[in-house]
Amino acid sequence: MSNSDGLLVDIASMVESEHSNQMSVTVVVPGAVITGRLAPVALWWERVADVLQSSDHLKPFAALFAPPPGGAPTPPTHLHLHRARILQGDFGLPHTGGMYRIAIEDISAWSVGDLSYSDS
Repeated sequence: MSNSDGLLVDIASMVESEHSNQMSVTVVVPGAVITGRLAPVALWWERVADVLQSSDHLKPFAALFAPPPGGAPTPPTHLHLHRARILQGDFGLPHTGGMYRIAIEDISAWSVGDLSYSDS
């Protein structure tokens, strides 16, 4: 999208200001549908840094995920999702969810809520 969706930016701003990670969204980006919970950027960076820190091979990259001085940009330019899955066929990848950073300007469609499949 060439113009960021103002409502989506407002939702991301609210997540940042309230430090909430309970809002689930599903977004459509080029080549993928991704579903997960929005997280404040500082929490997202912290969780990614923790994962990298626990890896002998990736530990040096953890320092790159220190929050920048002055905090997150205002208005937000990216969504930060945790417990996120790329929807593929009748399942999500990874099954347990992952950490995704998505440029708001790349989102062509979105919905509130975490999509999941059922066999019923």
